[in-house]
Amino acid sequence: MNDSHELVERTISSKEVFSGRLLHVFFDEVSLPDGSRSTREWIKHPGAAAVLPVFENGDIMMVRQFRYPMGQIFLEVPAGKIDPCEEAGSTARRELKEEAGLTCEHYQYLGRFYPGIGYSDEIIHLYIAWDITSYEQQVDEDEFLLKKRLSFRKAVEMVHSGEIADGKSMVTLLRGWHWWQEHQPFSI
Repeated sequence: MNDSHELVERTISSKEVFSGRLLHVFFDEVSLPDGSRSTREWIKHPGAAAVLPVFENGDIMMVRQFRYPMGQIFLEVPAGKIDPCEEAGSTARRELKEEAGLTCEHYQYLGRFYPGIGYSDEIIHLYIAWDITSYEQQVDEDEFLLKKRLSFRKAVEMVHSGEIADGKSMVTLLRGWHWWQEHQPFSI
C-alpha cells in the first residue's frame, strides 16, 4: 500500500451509545481498506483551546487542578472546551480570564494537536499570550484550581523532567517556547 487512499476506512453504520454534557460515545461499523469489516468505538468532543500567558519578566501562569480520571493533581496551562458557535481564540481568551484571572493585549495561534487519535476526534487549539493584565479569577462553580506563576524556562525544563505530564500543557509549552525564541515580542 503506497497510496494513502488505500488506508481509509469507510463508515457503514454509526450509533450513539452515550450522550453526556461534554462527550458523546459512538459505536461504528466500518469497511477496512481490504474490504473486510470491523468496529470502532470513539468519542465525539467539542474541541478545546489552551493558552500560555507570558509576563514581561519571562514568567508564565499555569494552574494546578485535580483530575478525577487520573486521581492526581496536574500543573496545566489554562484551557477549556469550545462552546457552541465560539471561535477557538475566543475560548482561549475566556479561559485565560476565568482560570488565570488574566487578560492579554496580544496573542498568537501556535497550531493544533490531537490528544487521543485512537479513540476521540478532539482537537486542541494552542495559543501564546502577552501584554498581560491581572484580574480576579472567575472559575466555574464546579472548578477548583490554584494559580502557579513560574519562569517560562523552568516550565520547559519541567516538561523534559516529567514534572509536567499533561499532554496539552507539554505541547503548548514546547511550541510556545519555540515560537518565542523565533519571534521574541520582547526579550525574556
